[in-house]
Amino acid sequence: MENKTKDTEMLIKAFSLLEGKEECEAFLDDLCTSLEIEEMSRRLVAAEMLSRGCQYAEVVLKTGLSTATISRVSRSLKNGTGYQKILSKLG
Repeated sequence: MENKTKDTEMLIKAFSLLEGKEECEAFLDDLCTSLEIEEMSRRLVAAEMLSRGCQYAEVVLKTGLSTATISRVSRSLKNGTGYQKILSKLG
């Protein structure tokens, strides 16, 4: 992540300190709106679908995301490590 601020560092540290599903859910509920959580969830679903070779049109239909967002997820999936690592951990 480029240009991390102290605030961003604090957020990353906070996530790394969470223990278990319940703590993560509680933190996300406090931190984000339900729409923000849903948007992040759809991006993860899109990453999973793209990693399986699904076409953009299928991802759009399943997630409701824009092709621009799906393109960004695709770039992150190819050039980053975050999606790849979490998808491998999710199985």
